[in-house]
Amino acid sequence: MLRLRTSSVLASKQLKGPLANKEFQVTTYARPTDLLITRGKGSVLYDDLHNKKYVDFTAGIAVTSLGHANENVSKILCEQSKKLIHSSNLYYNAECLNLSKKIVDKTKSLGGQHDCSKVFLCSTGTEANEAALKFAKKHGSLLGPKKHGIVAFENSFHGRTMGALSVTSNPKYRTPFGDLVPGTSFLNIQDELSVLSDLISSKKDKIAGLIVEPVQGEGGVLPISAEKLVGLKQICSENDVIVIHDEIQCGMGRTGKLWAHAYLPKEAHPDIFTSAKALGNGFPIAATMVNEKINNALQVGDHGTTYGGNPLGAALGCYVVDTIGDEKFLQEVIRKGEIFKNSLKKLHNAYPDHITNLRGQGLMIGLEFTEAPKEVISKCRDLGLLIITAGKSTVRFVPPLTITDAEIEEGLSIFERAVKEVYG
Repeated sequence: MLRLRTSSVLASKQLKGPLANKEFQVTTYARPTDLLITRGKGSVLYDDLHNKKYVDFTAGIAVTSLGHANENVSKILCEQSKKLIHSSNLYYNAECLNLSKKIVDKTKSLGGQHDCSKVFLCSTGTEANEAALKFAKKHGSLLGPKKHGIVAFENSFHGRTMGALSVTSNPKYRTPFGDLVPGTSFLNIQDELSVLSDLISSKKDKIAGLIVEPVQGEGGVLPISAEKLVGLKQICSENDVIVIHDEIQCGMGRTGKLWAHAYLPKEAHPDIFTSAKALGNGFPIAATMVNEKINNALQVGDHGTTYGGNPLGAALGCYVVDTIGDEKFLQEVIRKGEIFKNSLKKLHNAYPDHITNLRGQGLMIGLEFTEAPKEVISKCRDLGLLIITAGKSTVRFVPPLTITDAEIEEGLSIFERAVKEVYG
């Protein structure tokens, strides 16, 4: 063990600049050791240590939707930090109240949850999902002493804390941590609605809520059909089961609508939905939205958060919601998404033995390969493009929503070259 530690230290000392300090990070990520992000602008990132520039198709995993080093974001952070950063939830602050109203108003006006009523602000997507699960369980507990179970789906990802992890299906994330929150059932989203109805109705006295991603992001960029989501809401309504939509990744304009569920008729809208990632453009802020049915089940003290709704994050969230929640902005997301799809279709057709599927909406697109595309990702990085995977064999395209046509073309040109060099 000592020999391994010594080797690690020696290897770190051979790295340049701050990378030599990587030994002080816990072992939870596998990162390339020849890349150190030092700054960014718009849809471009820079590694000044190695003198390299990268087109960014990751947006910090669908986070920096308004681009890196956004001048308006910087201005708000600066101005608000001079006024008030934190005051706790013991008192109201204007920015928190303004953001809550803005989310509700924009949601209703842009076709999202038609009965959206209240907002719980917190700091991370996992925390937003934890709140959603607790709210559903609280509602269920009022209907029956055993009605506190949760239905989730295979291929899902909802977070890493114990509650959110309990509804995340991948054994890789779950198994090492032993017993999780009991009462969780995983169903197959591909099953017929009649099968799902039988499974849910047979346990209706034990199920409080159902959580689903309208587009399964980490699972492989897998959009759930409108028919399936409509049917699930009907099944749940018939069995007094609360429906939660996890829009941490697919929400906030990513699919070309403010919320992915805005593509659905109002009878299929969720009782609760969650947002994070893009809501702060990189600043930690998240939100859980509910209707009155859920709010009426809650009492003072049922949940809380230290940093949630802080004036700094809320002021920034107001700007993000105003900017993305503009119909012309959202139309541009759809238009840019078509540029991606048209180019990737040609690549799909050119390499049918290696690329099997293209799917997604707006600027949340997945290109599925026959095998894990590790070589393609690595080659893209060598050529100046940052891109990430999803699921077992899907390349995920989630660039900043503000990416320019020229940056799209530059990045797609690099991606095409990488695919050719790996498979050509």
